[in-house]
Amino acid sequence: MKTIIVKELMVPLNEYATVRREATLRDAVLALEKAQMTLDPSQHKHRAILVLDENGKVLSKITMKDILVALEPNYGKVEGMGVLERSGYSPDLIRSMLEDNALWAKPLQFVRERATKLQVVDIIQTPSEGEYIDENATLGEAAHQLIVQPYHSLLVTSSDEVVGILRLSDVFTKVCDIIKGD
Repeated sequence: MKTIIVKELMVPLNEYATVRREATLRDAVLALEKAQMTLDPSQHKHRAILVLDENGKVLSKITMKDILVALEPNYGKVEGMGVLERSGYSPDLIRSMLEDNALWAKPLQFVRERATKLQVVDIIQTPSEGEYIDENATLGEAAHQLIVQPYHSLLVTSSDEVVGILRLSDVFTKVCDIIKGD
């Protein structure tokens, strides 16, 4: 069987949703929607937006979850979110967090207002080393990295430059194809 490499599975940069760092969250949502419309119906939907610098180089990515967190400023007041994410939540804990921190208490009209004011640069984080994978890495390496890291996609590099994105859904689909004998 032929070795499958990341380059064969990734979505190239020019086919993915992108915005400049100065864009608003509303711009990011619109860019994601526009990118979704160009997809073939058989392709998986994009679940992130790549953020570009003034030279068109990828700085970071923002996920749907990042956008939701940014739209509710009180998440910054919730202590221990990282620990809680890894250990899970009971329904009672979720309810008490909502009430104690006044999460999502304002009408949704404020979400739209906040999305038009908040810039992407205000919410991006520098990707960790574990968010990158070389375009010549194997399918097995990619699957392992996606399993052990808390990411749903990886930034694909060629000579230290991001050239695309590898999504968990693409890896899973390829593995399923192998199982089926396609």
